Amino acid sequence: MDPKEIAEIMESVSEKIPTLIKGVLDSFFSPEAAANIGKSVAVFRKSLIEGGIPESEAQDMTREYLQTLTKWSNVMRDARINTRDE
Repeated sequence: MDPKEIAEIMESVSEKIPTLIKGVLDSFFSPEAAANIGKSVAVFRKSLIEGGIPESEAQDMTREYLQTLTKWSNVMRDARINTRDE
């Protein structure tokens, strides 16, 4: 590849990547995403209980599951903030 082709590819990528990142970040912070997280947590807890996990353990496991989702959400939020600052 010659330098001109590489420059064209890099220009195209530099235009598309921010849009892609914004789309991913927006998918974590929409009302639909919040509703999906709530449903996910409820289904997780229900499946634990239906699977025979005692209530107290299911509650603890569900709390850990929600904390994991929250941590990922925080990582994505921080990435979103850093992307805006650039």
